[in-house]
Amino acid sequence: MVPLRRRGLLKAGVGVAAAAATGGSDRARADVPTHRWDGYDFGPGPHVANRLNQGPFGIEQDDGWFTVAATSASRKPLRNFGCGLVGYTWEEGGPSLAARKGEETLERHVEQMATLGFADVLYIRCDWRDVQQRPGRLDLNPVFPLTLDAARRHGLRVAFRIQLSNTEFQPGRLAMPDFVSAKVPVKAIGRTYRSNFDYREPLYHHPEFLKAFRELTELLAAEFDSHPLVEFMDLMQYGFWGEGHTSNLPSPFPDYLTAERTCVEMTRLQLEAFRRLQLAVNTEPDISKTGNREVIDMAVRAGCWLRSDSILVEEPEQIEALSNRPPWLGCVMEDGYFRHYRTDRDYLPVDAAGVNRLDLSMLHTLDLGATHWSLWTETANLRRYREAYPDALGQLQARLGYRLRPSWIWQRKRLGAREFIVAVANDGVAGVPGVLRLTLRDPHGSFRMEGGLDAGHPHGGRLRQASFLVPRDVTAKLLHLSAELETKGGVRRPVQWACAQPLAPDGAFAIPVKDDADRDWRKNV
Repeated sequence: MVPLRRRGLLKAGVGVAAAAATGGSDRARADVPTHRWDGYDFGPGPHVANRLNQGPFGIEQDDGWFTVAATSASRKPLRNFGCGLVGYTWEEGGPSLAARKGEETLERHVEQMATLGFADVLYIRCDWRDVQQRPGRLDLNPVFPLTLDAARRHGLRVAFRIQLSNTEFQPGRLAMPDFVSAKVPVKAIGRTYRSNFDYREPLYHHPEFLKAFRELTELLAAEFDSHPLVEFMDLMQYGFWGEGHTSNLPSPFPDYLTAERTCVEMTRLQLEAFRRLQLAVNTEPDISKTGNREVIDMAVRAGCWLRSDSILVEEPEQIEALSNRPPWLGCVMEDGYFRHYRTDRDYLPVDAAGVNRLDLSMLHTLDLGATHWSLWTETANLRRYREAYPDALGQLQARLGYRLRPSWIWQRKRLGAREFIVAVANDGVAGVPGVLRLTLRDPHGSFRMEGGLDAGHPHGGRLRQASFLVPRDVTAKLLHLSAELETKGGVRRPVQWACAQPLAPDGAFAIPVKDDADRDWRKNV
């Protein structure tokens, strides 16, 4: 449970936001104004402990050099934390269509997704009532243990979103569990999506809702904040499917200031509770006037990844944010319009270039420099789709996210020591979602040195150089270079090199060491 002193800090922080929002004029609101994202100051990014020297490395600094190694890019699929294809074991309507109809078990559906072969992350999007049915404890739907077990057995990772509101089962059932619904009023906000009934939303600002939401956040943090298999959690946001909007319908809040104050409080609570688990914020523009820009600004400054639940139909504002986000943030994308991956032409339109609508969405994900693409729930359709249209999915596997390799490695004579300069190339489309840490070591144990690059480097399609000064008394003839990704809370995970050249059994890249007696320094070999 979150200690009382943390709750006090949360309330104090919310009080500051509320004070900034008072005064009765638009100018006094806490809402963040519209701005360009490229060049915008979101802060310096994650702190880099033991920062490596990253140049410049002028020729006047050394007494001779060799290019001792070079690599080329591999296009083989890799499974590194912070990027990949996301297969759904549960979405807002439930598991696969076959499982919903009783034609396959939930266990089989989860196993089919885990063994699909090109899903890297298993994702659950469920309602609040699917994880809690009574106060004081979690009651996780069976999809959670099944998904976590499948991920463990098949070397995958897990992500999830808990929805506070869901259109799928209305008007009969709300996303809130019954014990919360019994205390929290709901408001009919109108009809949309061709419904013949009024959609209902809880009063998020009601004290009983916020009390129950705080408990839910604390329970989820206790369960998942340090879970080794969980890659990210979507922030639990206001509105339909937790996306920060209620479509073209009004919000249930009495006024803008109440809405913003409530959404800021809910966001701050989650940012404080989850110290290690990566969070992702939906970048929905503030169409429902609930303070989304303030929420997104807070989340980005706290290191949250960005996400959007559609791509080609998004507004310029959202594409600006996603494509020009700080380079150390991930970007999770999906497209719900053709989510079933059917291959019949009546369902899947093709443009004048012969590119179908779903492939076009996937390829635009690369334009954004995204790190993740969502595959939804239908594994049989996914297999057929990949067989019929292999190109776009193949491009995602070869380019999505970050793909790192030691492109050049130089050895120099400098300051009475051997200096190794590594130029790390990123053949992916996204920056590193965190801090890349490099380790140079003698595989026999006589020497080890490690340090970090600046957050987000190397950016997608770029290089970043870093230096290791190795004492001259280190006599190893071969050194191993390995990489780790450091994320929120100082958590480190190994990174697989994406080079075509062979690697050591432990995944490190082997660097030959030139002897001082070698002739003709300043030559490539």
